[in-house]
Amino acid sequence: MGDTIFSALEEGYTDPIRDVLWGHIYLTPALAALIKSAPFMRLSRISQLGPVSGVYPGATHTRASHSIGVYHLGRRLLINLTERGAGDWLTPEGARSFLCACLLHDLGHFPYTHSLKELPLESHESLTGKAILAEPLKSLIGAAGADPGFTAAIVDTSPGGNGGAGGMDGSTELLFYRKLLSGCLDPDKLDYLNRDARYCGVPYGAQDVDFILSRLYPDQKRGVDIDSRGIPSVESILFSKYLMYRTVYWHHSVRSATSMIKKALLRGLETGVIAPEELYNLDDQSLFSLMESRSGKSPLFSLAAKVREGALFSLAAEFPYNEEDHAPLLDIKNRSAHENALAGKLSAALGKTISGEDLVIDVPEPFTLETGLYVRGEECYFAESSSAFKTETVGSFVKSLYVIRIYADKSLESVIKSYSGLKNILHIKRK
Repeated sequence: MGDTIFSALEEGYTDPIRDVLWGHIYLTPALAALIKSAPFMRLSRISQLGPVSGVYPGATHTRASHSIGVYHLGRRLLINLTERGAGDWLTPEGARSFLCACLLHDLGHFPYTHSLKELPLESHESLTGKAILAEPLKSLIGAAGADPGFTAAIVDTSPGGNGGAGGMDGSTELLFYRKLLSGCLDPDKLDYLNRDARYCGVPYGAQDVDFILSRLYPDQKRGVDIDSRGIPSVESILFSKYLMYRTVYWHHSVRSATSMIKKALLRGLETGVIAPEELYNLDDQSLFSLMESRSGKSPLFSLAAKVREGALFSLAAEFPYNEEDHAPLLDIKNRSAHENALAGKLSAALGKTISGEDLVIDVPEPFTLETGLYVRGEECYFAESSSAFKTETVGSFVKSLYVIRIYADKSLESVIKSYSGLKNILHIKRK
């Protein structure tokens, strides 16, 4: 058989990997070489869920295992869509580039889950694109029959992003792959929901992937559509993602650990104790080692030691997010000033000296429940379909997750909780 889209997806996949979630995953020898490279091996030293293991001890899986799972589902998805007509506009080189993008999509990811994602740093997608275009990956991707520039462009969608896809930035094939890798029913989401639920020992994330793939159809502009029989599967994913955020990803203890690390690193960046480029290409261990090595230059780096020892700040208060009162808190660059101001208010009200270093204001990162799928047969988008998940319903789910929390040193927990004016102390009006 010549070099066709089917041969690119189905021939030469002789190297098996045994995965807890998906069983045997097959790669070509050239793709197998990618996962043995130093840049990919770093992902095996980054926990997928970071501090979540403090609440769910089984959650010790890595970004490497997740990335291999995304590759596996991406290949299954592309085979399915090719059989349903996508092969009319796809190329063998493009298909191989998509598989490489699935495998390498988290290559530039920061350590310790999403603690660093909100900081003023280069995006992990951009870092991934740069890594793909650098050696050894550039040559390894080429040896796999893929185009490194095209692979980088699938992952890094920012304006002027890496790769340029050989001048194909606006091509139908590139846009199609971008939709597949980052959409409502993308292989990334299907893997992490299932994988995280399995390792945490919770039932919320499990999805019927076989059935989902059977209800998907290719569209050049939208990526994938579903038919009406697939609506319950999308509802399951939406509710699963909501429950995983509510009970796992944004568990109050996880938020405490994340906010403490974020506070320490933000102050380090603001004072110049740490340069942004020092936070790139780290794994979990090297991140904590870096903060330990600078602990003499910034007292807030002691927060990292507390997190590692399990001495987390206690939850002293929480409030539903109110845009009128809390919108200024969304800008992380102003977070330290608000924490100092809050400490001053509490000190005056309680007659007890409280420092801004003794507490942290935790604000959830941007979060969405994607409902942009087009439903064939009903000829409308998901939010307007026969699904019970209307726009208002989805909005209420998202709103319920947005909670502003105040964490404080355990010695201050009871005194802060006892303050009767606490409910109104965090009202920060826009200027």
